[in-house]
Amino acid sequence: MRPRITHPKAAVTTRATAALAAGCAGLLLVLTGCGSPSAADGPSSSSASDGKNGDTPPEARAQAQTRADTARVPVPRGTGSRVPYDFNGDGHRDLVVDDLVKAPEDSRGDDAGIGIVYGSGDRDRPLDPAARQLLSARANAAKSGDTLPAAFDAESACDLDRDGFTDLIVSTDPPYNGIGAPPVPLQILFGSPAGLTGKAVTVRIPQEARFGNEWPEQPVCGDFDGDGRADLAVTASAGQVTFLHGPFTRAGAPRSADLLPDGGPYLYAPEPRADADRDGYDDLVAAARPRAPGQAGRGTLLLGSAKGPAGPGSTYAFAAEELPGAPLKTTGATRTALLDHGDYDGDKKPDTVVRTYRGERQDLIALYPADSTKEPPVTFSTALFLP
Repeated sequence: MRPRITHPKAAVTTRATAALAAGCAGLLLVLTGCGSPSAADGPSSSSASDGKNGDTPPEARAQAQTRADTARVPVPRGTGSRVPYDFNGDGHRDLVVDDLVKAPEDSRGDDAGIGIVYGSGDRDRPLDPAARQLLSARANAAKSGDTLPAAFDAESACDLDRDGFTDLIVSTDPPYNGIGAPPVPLQILFGSPAGLTGKAVTVRIPQEARFGNEWPEQPVCGDFDGDGRADLAVTASAGQVTFLHGPFTRAGAPRSADLLPDGGPYLYAPEPRADADRDGYDDLVAAARPRAPGQAGRGTLLLGSAKGPAGPGSTYAFAAEELPGAPLKTTGATRTALLDHGDYDGDKKPDTVVRTYRGERQDLIALYPADSTKEPPVTFSTALFLP
């Protein structure tokens, strides 16, 4: 099992088989208002037509209106930066969203892909839903032999090739016959002045840095060896960690790789600082159970060093968070999940991005500036990414 970095429900997916199986105006879902967020998720007193008797379902009308009112604009071109999650290098943090809402007419409920919303220089509105990209396996994934993966899920992000543009690590579901070590399901989609474009490449893990027949998963970015270059930590069998030293080539190969003895089936970055003990090396948390962002959890702190996250430290606890809700008003129960903590408006303080959703067809994302109790300055639905 592995957590997705932006999964709105449980941040966990299951490998059941051998494969990895704004202002509010104009950006609202059906019956979504711009009032204060609800104190708790729960049913709404609003009512909606179900689209019987030939009427267009209200959620379909709302999704169409959302897309019409937020016409796509070109991704701003950057020249490179050191800002985290800055895929186009313009100095503004971007947002990654998995598990986009499904179209009402999509009976199969296929996964649309990964949504990217690019940052803005407007501090009062630091995300621009009009500047967006949709990444999909068909358009952006690398093939495994002649097979294009069906799964394409965001996992982690950092500048692996040191060119000033953040790169996205995704997981896929390459075919596997169950014999021997499975293929590497992780791919890298490199950032550029135009954002995340082109085809991904498969992460190359040297055989000596692998162990056992479990899928290499749970990629976590960090400068674990303190050399100023982004590295990747990935799971290996028997609770070990594959440590991939950066920088990476554009073919997906790390500078070198090691197999470290201490780890776990689930890997995470410490929060809120990757360097938990402030010694100049990013650290890693190994856990026995999956954890959703914003929820409590426990694990073992693997301390960074010149050899990477090479040894266990103390027990590490993730604190549960009380999240604000996006102002989604709809019939039925809703949930709110944390998408990200990060500095979107450039004030050096972490802002909070949450997603409130009902089922797979209605959602609203809201960005709350740090220390703010006001209405979120940016709200939008992932219906923006629907065709």
